[in-house]
Amino acid sequence: MERQTVILITLVIYQLALVFIGFWAQRRTRDNQDFFLGGRELGTIVASVSYAASSSSAWMLIGYSGAAFTLGLPAFWFIPCTALGHYISWKWIAPRLMAMSKEDNLLTVTDLLVGDAKGRIRTAIVVSASLFILISFAFYVSAQFNASATTFSNSFDISFQNSVLLGAGIILIYTLLGGFWAVSVTDTLQGLLMIIVSAILPVVALIAVGGPAGLMAGLEAKVTAAQFSFTGDDSPALFIGFLMGVLGLGFGALGQPHLLIRFMALRDDKALRQGRIIATTWFVFVLSAMFIVGLCGHVLLGEIDDPESVFFGLTNSLLPAVMAGVVSAAVLSAIMSTADSQLLVAASTVSHDLRLGYRSQLSPIVVSRIVIVVLCATSVWITLQLPSDIFSRVLFAWSALGCAFGPIVVVRAIGYNTRPSAILAAMIVGFSLTVYFNNFPQQPSPGLFERVVPFVLGLVILFSLPRTRDKVAAQAPAE
Repeated sequence: MERQTVILITLVIYQLALVFIGFWAQRRTRDNQDFFLGGRELGTIVASVSYAASSSSAWMLIGYSGAAFTLGLPAFWFIPCTALGHYISWKWIAPRLMAMSKEDNLLTVTDLLVGDAKGRIRTAIVVSASLFILISFAFYVSAQFNASATTFSNSFDISFQNSVLLGAGIILIYTLLGGFWAVSVTDTLQGLLMIIVSAILPVVALIAVGGPAGLMAGLEAKVTAAQFSFTGDDSPALFIGFLMGVLGLGFGALGQPHLLIRFMALRDDKALRQGRIIATTWFVFVLSAMFIVGLCGHVLLGEIDDPESVFFGLTNSLLPAVMAGVVSAAVLSAIMSTADSQLLVAASTVSHDLRLGYRSQLSPIVVSRIVIVVLCATSVWITLQLPSDIFSRVLFAWSALGCAFGPIVVVRAIGYNTRPSAILAAMIVGFSLTVYFNNFPQQPSPGLFERVVPFVLGLVILFSLPRTRDKVAAQAPAE
């Protein structure tokens, strides 16, 4: 049987399984709480693995392995910094958010951001948050479609445009059918598949280069001095700036709506405690695996035109056809596990937060499904008309959301009573500065300016404008 045929059969079986899950989940979706939060009944495995998978996206398998190929050993710092950010999110944010969600009947992250704001300031916060979510997710989802096209083009003789449309169509089917349950269960399946691939490809690649010693010897002979040093060729000050930028990437998890809703949907404290361990371990394992893949690519593949193709270059040269099919399915898993979660959050933003699902003659769930289709189509257009590498596009969307919402989530979690006007100002400053620094990356440490400076300024604004006890008491219906 030809290699392409085996890959195609594997992918078809996998996609049919996802559609089946969508139909199963549809039977468990009865109202808004089911569609957006799965009835707040997420257990340990589903919550932790679906969280990890929806966070990783294609940037972890394709983008990060490509970054490790480009940067060399300095790319290592993404592993502890990313894992630390997610651990803190699970350890500190998750229990507070789970409790607040149940006590105040919060359905979306925007509900959390708004708090007790009333009147015009509440409307301004909701509209701003919704706009930032829709803009960021349009670019985020387009990065996933870009990755799906890369996957199909490396496996079959399919045009880029048809590959994008095929991936988008599959994601639409099961997201429209089952809502949050379909997204969470399929994300769990996809996360487990990514673990399998992360356990196989780096091991095979290490064996091919002669083990760890062979890898280091090969790297020393083929890479630059900067790529062979954990600190690169930067001065101590510049390296600290680089490290702070990478750490800012990890703390961006505090502001990601498609991850925070997992905490809001947790079933109980047991699921939270066990989920924290599983999710953190998942990140360390998969990131470490892709780091090894990127480094092995230098030794086995040499110079390549597109660093983000190193993952598929090793797959095609080292693995048999059946395993290549599993790997291709794993990449599509990474794509879908992020895209579906973000499409669902975008749907809740328009239907619930902007209240269009209540003001129209259509039901909120129908409005949500219309939004999913529209955003999916917009992301397809961005993918086809505004080409960009996967890693950069994901980093931008991740940073923008992290800086816009992360400081507010921190303030809500510690119970600090800040003014609604400060919430709005911090959100706008965080998002706007991230966009500005992303478009002017000439700074010595662009990651520091793009991810850390807006986040810190947001916190400064929030803590600089507290509400006095008298003002809080007097402000029952309005600010």
